[in-house]
Amino acid sequence: MAKRVKCGWLIPLFLLMLIISACSPKETGKTDPTTGVDDEISAENPSGDLSPLAKKTKVVIAEDGAASGAGFYIAKEKGYFEDYNIEVEFAKFANSDDMLPALAAGEVDIAGGVSTASFFNAIAQGIDVKIIADKGHNNPGKSYFTFVIGNHMVDEIKDYPDMKGKKIAVSSLYSIDWYIYQEMLKHAGLTEDDIEFVLMADFGSMLGAIEAGTIDVALNIEPLITQGVEKGFHERFGDATDYAPESQIAMVLGSPQFMTEEQDVSLRFMAAYLKGVRDYNDAFIKGIGKDEIIEIMTLHTALKDQELWEKVYVTGLDPDGKMFIEDIEKQFNVYKENDAIRGDVDLDKAIDTSITEKAVEVIGKYDRD
Repeated sequence: MAKRVKCGWLIPLFLLMLIISACSPKETGKTDPTTGVDDEISAENPSGDLSPLAKKTKVVIAEDGAASGAGFYIAKEKGYFEDYNIEVEFAKFANSDDMLPALAAGEVDIAGGVSTASFFNAIAQGIDVKIIADKGHNNPGKSYFTFVIGNHMVDEIKDYPDMKGKKIAVSSLYSIDWYIYQEMLKHAGLTEDDIEFVLMADFGSMLGAIEAGTIDVALNIEPLITQGVEKGFHERFGDATDYAPESQIAMVLGSPQFMTEEQDVSLRFMAAYLKGVRDYNDAFIKGIGKDEIIEIMTLHTALKDQELWEKVYVTGLDPDGKMFIEDIEKQFNVYKENDAIRGDVDLDKAIDTSITEKAVEVIGKYDRD
């Protein structure tokens, strides 16, 4: 969707540079895929770093109002995209199955993806998308995606092994939900035969079911977890990082055209996105500018209660865009071992963090202290 602006006289110069570098005896290893990107920094630029694009460029983001899209929403509302002459448009899709072909075809530039066997199967079947940055993980001790137990189980379930024989609801099979469930069973020393597994696709339905006692335990998500606690339906149980400390739940995805053919645009987009994510971390981790960020989140997400935003365990978003790549590989292998993957996926090709790393070079690493 986005278009790069090129100057014709730069092409022969660029080719000359390639010839010179090819003759250099010092060149070793992989070629930097971002070589040739306009990354000149000047304090005179509106952004304080990269110059804006010569022509206003639209970038289409597939986003459904999920809290994990915070970086996009904040960057839009605070003008970080505008600083680079980027106009963002949010496009909604009925489901991720519709989104992925549109992303691969370049009809959408950026999207969010959740780790599932069907996601990897789409890549195996030729849907070319790039996994480029973090879009959701659990913060240690404050997981936004974790288990809750019904009030009727509070005196009975004190530790993970106590879940033996209990009815546990999970929203889907061969997905990040199922993967976290499997990691919990291993941590507890249990097998699937020890549990009464309940497939319940709707997180909201879990609230009523656990209150009624038709299920004992549920793997649920914020803000429903906090809402359920507030209403007395359930209690949090432990934390998902007890047994799955580095689960990559969601990823920023880029179309192949956007990531390889339009790098002047994608670099600026990623720099703006990370600035939005950093404001989010400043707000929810450091308590800086929290009121403003909560206002933006209520504008763009389904959670409109500002007071509840003060209580929920928010989605973890890495301020440098880093992902748990080893965990992505582990998830893929677990799906494959359970015959949920059809075909092969070259994860080294599918995961491309070069633009994200270049953006961090430009804007600097986030101060985590």
